[in-house]
Amino acid sequence: MTRSDWSDWLPRAVESADPDGIAIWYLGCNGFVLKASDGTTVFVDPYVGLGDPPRTVRMIPVPFEPTDVEEADAVLATHEHTDHVHGPSQAPILEGTGADFYAPDDSLAVAFDDEDWQADYDIADEQFHEVTEGDTVEIGGFTVHVEPAYDPDATHPVSYVFEHEGRTVFHGGDTKPSDEFAGLGESYDIDLGILAFGTVGNIPDKETGEPVRTRWYNDENQIIEAASDLQLDRLLPSHWDMWKGMTSDPKVLHHHAKSFASPANLDIVEIGDRVDV
Repeated sequence: MTRSDWSDWLPRAVESADPDGIAIWYLGCNGFVLKASDGTTVFVDPYVGLGDPPRTVRMIPVPFEPTDVEEADAVLATHEHTDHVHGPSQAPILEGTGADFYAPDDSLAVAFDDEDWQADYDIADEQFHEVTEGDTVEIGGFTVHVEPAYDPDATHPVSYVFEHEGRTVFHGGDTKPSDEFAGLGESYDIDLGILAFGTVGNIPDKETGEPVRTRWYNDENQIIEAASDLQLDRLLPSHWDMWKGMTSDPKVLHHHAKSFASPANLDIVEIGDRVDV
């Protein structure tokens, strides 16, 4: 298992926090921890792997070790890709805390079939929950709505809308702009939206190893289009820090966003940072 050189300060910071509304920590890649004012703690897409060098090379620290997480109510996955569903990153959290795992069908297939988490970790069947678009689940103080996402590289992606005491947070996974987002923007008053951002880069092909022009995440125009349709008050770009050849500078988004009513504000964070809603 990958070792973190950050010790356990980040899990301890989450555990000791007492937010007024929702506190959110960025774990790098597309991973986040959300903690509600009642103490409910959920992880979304936590990933502490190193990728698959030389094709995917992690460019940021590993911020914690999953066995150091002592308090979690749920882990949620947006889609089935390795940096969103990963046994060594997520199964120890489920085993150590008894947290539930919520994910769409193809993500659960990774946990059950491709990686067989239960062969290596003590996780009960009852901890796994399949979700799909249109579902609403209650996780402690959070009401979580499962909504569509558009990620042509995934087989069944979803997005999540978290509500707690009048605060609303959207996590889009690796979604690009979607025809569904204008409707979501009308349905929810989203305080903070998380959208994946990165450059278009040359990434080695899985089979040949030859560089292939690759777009995995929103570029500058796509992310603002999605944020505008969702009517975000605040946009938090994610994933821009993670993979060699795909990194980008989120500060440029100020220029792209300034003529749009939404997003009203940009939250530019680095791995380990906390923001509050």
